[in-house]
Amino acid sequence: HWMLFDLDEHIRMMDEAGIDVALLTSAAGMCADLDKSRLCNETAKKAERDYPGRFIGAAHANPLGGTPALRELARCKHELGFPGVVITSETNGGYLDAAEFEPFWAECARLGLFVFVHPALKLNQTQQFDGYDMARSVGREFSLVMATIRLINAGVFDRHPTLTVHMSHLGGGLAALLGRIRSYQDKDFWGTADNTRHGKTPQREFDHYLRHNMVFDTAGFCGAMGAIKGALIEIPASRIVFATDYPQEIRERAAVRDFVTELRALGKDGEAILSGNADKLLKRPARAA
Repeated sequence: HWMLFDLDEHIRMMDEAGIDVALLTSAAGMCADLDKSRLCNETAKKAERDYPGRFIGAAHANPLGGTPALRELARCKHELGFPGVVITSETNGGYLDAAEFEPFWAECARLGLFVFVHPALKLNQTQQFDGYDMARSVGREFSLVMATIRLINAGVFDRHPTLTVHMSHLGGGLAALLGRIRSYQDKDFWGTADNTRHGKTPQREFDHYLRHNMVFDTAGFCGAMGAIKGALIEIPASRIVFATDYPQEIRERAAVRDFVTELRALGKDGEAILSGNADKLLKRPARAA
């Protein structure tokens, strides 16, 4: 729809909601070929120039694109000055713990780029989501939960301890499932310790990586504060950043403004979510209160 292409309207929304700066990503460039990735990257940089101080571009480079994609990552870091890269939670039949992704994780860690994981727009397995728009409403969130578990248990953060992964949509509602997920990390109890695939665990407790290597954003739930408050029971406020998924699930300026107001009502936690945590993620100087 037209709002996806109207940056002037995007700025008007930001002004009404009191948003200083927004990180720009393009669905067309997530896990795309090199030409499309470069087009998205150059267009994002142009938006930065056309609206000084209001937009920050994210790199687009296919994590399975081989050496050319890794070179594009480095260009985005050194020439374009982008702080992070966007990928999808699964792609081309593969999942983020596959060995084929390892060069990508290593290069992101080397460059100091955070990795923003957006739900896959096309899921690898769709049979169980064959009606009622379930692939979008819950399938994408399920993909984010799986991506989080895969990254941690596969040892991606153990191999790359400086790597930061920004998981969208509160990790697909991960907080509500953490009690169950923690239980299934006890491989002896569940009888999977000797299973090559199911018995694999990381070097530290599961929650260590949530608190040291991962960041979660508030998009994906249409501004519903219940989802935010529920997440805060399990995930420290210091690991949550503000996002709206505008102009997709939220398309009205007033809805974004009200979301900001409700978050601010949470006090120090809300202020951290709205600004301080994002400054750390984007490596921006802290601003005076």
